[in-house]
Amino acid sequence: MRSFFYIVTALSVIGLAFWAYQENYKTQAALDQTEDLQARIGATRSRLAMLRAEWAYLNRPDRLRELAEINFDRLGLLPLAPEQFGKVDQVAYPAQVSNFVITEPVDVSSRGGM
Repeated sequence: MRSFFYIVTALSVIGLAFWAYQENYKTQAALDQTEDLQARIGATRSRLAMLRAEWAYLNRPDRLRELAEINFDRLGLLPLAPEQFGKVDQVAYPAQVSNFVITEPVDVSSRGGM
């Protein structure tokens, strides 16, 4: 009986060692994949920063002004002036129509019934 327990214990140790070995390799693969993803995220962020800088460079006011002047005959763009905007009192707001009709009003004041 004692030898049976020795064999079961030895097989358990071998099984646990095999399981730990597999888990170690799975963990190493997951860490490698995480490092690759972090590197790709870093590269994408640096590319995004470069694209934002390029966008800011291309949208400089002096450059846009030059482009508007070059393409004036085709586009007819003029600089914005304060006279081109309307005043708030000139805006025609739609009339507010209420579909809610109070048929039985309720007194809720604290002075009412006491």
